[in-house]
Amino acid sequence: MARIDIKGPQAGELEMMTGDWKMGSGMRQVVIIGGVAGGMSAATRLRRLDPEASIIVLEKSSYVSYANCGLPYHIGGVISRKQDLLLQTAESLNTRFNLDVRILSEVVGIDRQTNTVTVRDLKMEREYVLKYDQLILSPGAQPVVPPIPGIERALTLRTVEDVSRIVKAVEDGPRSAVVIGGGFIGIETAENLRHRGIRTSLVEALDQVLSPLDAEMAMLVAGEMTKNGITLHLGQSVKAIHKEWVELSDGGQINADLVILAIGVRPDTRLASLAGLEIGSRGGISTNSYNQTSDANIYAVGDAAEKVDALDGTASLVPLANIANRQGRAVADHIMGRETRWVPTIGTAIVKVFDLTVATAGWNEKRLRAAGRDFLPIHAHPSSHAGYYPGAKSMAIKILIDPNTNLIMGAQAVGGKGIDKRIDVIATAMRAGLRAEDLADLELAYAPPFGSAKDPINMLGYIAENLTSGFTKSVQWDELQSRVDNGAVLIDVRTDGEFASGHIPNSVNIPVDELRGRIKELSSDEIIIYCQVGVRGHTATSLLRGYGYEAANLDGGYQTWVNSPASIAVDTFV
Repeated sequence: MARIDIKGPQAGELEMMTGDWKMGSGMRQVVIIGGVAGGMSAATRLRRLDPEASIIVLEKSSYVSYANCGLPYHIGGVISRKQDLLLQTAESLNTRFNLDVRILSEVVGIDRQTNTVTVRDLKMEREYVLKYDQLILSPGAQPVVPPIPGIERALTLRTVEDVSRIVKAVEDGPRSAVVIGGGFIGIETAENLRHRGIRTSLVEALDQVLSPLDAEMAMLVAGEMTKNGITLHLGQSVKAIHKEWVELSDGGQINADLVILAIGVRPDTRLASLAGLEIGSRGGISTNSYNQTSDANIYAVGDAAEKVDALDGTASLVPLANIANRQGRAVADHIMGRETRWVPTIGTAIVKVFDLTVATAGWNEKRLRAAGRDFLPIHAHPSSHAGYYPGAKSMAIKILIDPNTNLIMGAQAVGGKGIDKRIDVIATAMRAGLRAEDLADLELAYAPPFGSAKDPINMLGYIAENLTSGFTKSVQWDELQSRVDNGAVLIDVRTDGEFASGHIPNSVNIPVDELRGRIKELSSDEIIIYCQVGVRGHTATSLLRGYGYEAANLDGGYQTWVNSPASIAVDTFV
């Protein structure tokens, strides 16, 4: 392979490769490795700040600016044209921003002593050297590919080239498909394969889908997937991939004309490691608050760079496009000497699962427990808008509160329309440092088609205020059985009809409207109240506590319990 050395203003050989581009004497030269969200945000922001700087973007693939979050929807035909995912081309970026964008250009080495990178032109089959004043690394992440027999049969989904291969495979008419991995990309891919009419199974090594969710929230998602024809194999891993089937860790077999691997991604740190840059504790490129690496002239953004978690200040890996965009802009500002803001990450994310919307922000219970953090969970099942207006749907919303500060540490929401609005409000409250009870005071837009006079967000604030002030107490679904085993009396305050249609074992039915007249029937033992979603339960609990009883409300009511692992092993209709 031929090698060409290009240094500073010696642009003769460079001009041969890039057309009319020339570098002026004394001009700042910024080289960006990798495009898409982080790299292109940095490039275009730099151009807006400096109309004369030399900005070179080196992209290994054929595409430098595309909507990678939309790739699964092209598989399902929801986005029918691949071109709709391509935001900009090398030519359009040059025309509008005067950027020197070089596709099919792989950086194979970084020399920090000479401030140069070695580039392999994959089209012309030659290498050359580029000098930089500042270097921005935006190589993204690579799919995790486990070393299991037959893994070469599995297709990954990360780039436009990947999705083209999958679409071609789908157009060949497979009857069955197996998706390995129950995270965001795996679920989106499985859904879109079902849209194509393909019999689809999903294999996940954990005992639930979507690990950012807690178990009782994840079960709602699993139910939606099963209802729409996806066969779930949870708590199973793939042992081997054969020509026409997949072998599971328990010895089971699944027919698989098509296999797609979506078990996660890891930061692409190959270049950074070769250059001797510091790799962080989570396996990403370590950066400071300006996104500088251990070399002040080299920055890292996007999926390859470690972030700082907003809750505890530790390193985190959050492969989200909006964070990459923000980092790219901040790096451009820092290079140009502008003031920048250091922003830790909350990790707000959302995914469509057939007719459900699923969203998260911050930490879940599993992570809080692992870190030894105290927390207070709150579940609510409000309607998406006013119940008297047609089309209202039930939501499941959960927030996790620090009992010492009342700050919100995490949130999860599952439901139909309106979930995105609620998770965004909670994420904004978390960023602003609002306490949970402050949610009650937010003045949110209201009209019957869009919400309620007491918005679901306000209701979460009211519940939090009642609990943190000590006015009432709650019991969680996973605490209930041990409390009953230790002598607590369980009372269902729903109607007789609701009770007959399904109830928690060992509960006594006293409808809330009869409770005041039947209060003498109650013993002085601990009493746990539940209704359908917790609202009537709160009324009953307040009444009993007012009369001196040690009463607590089952958080989220029967609806949370029945969709939790606690209900699986019991008959709820007896």
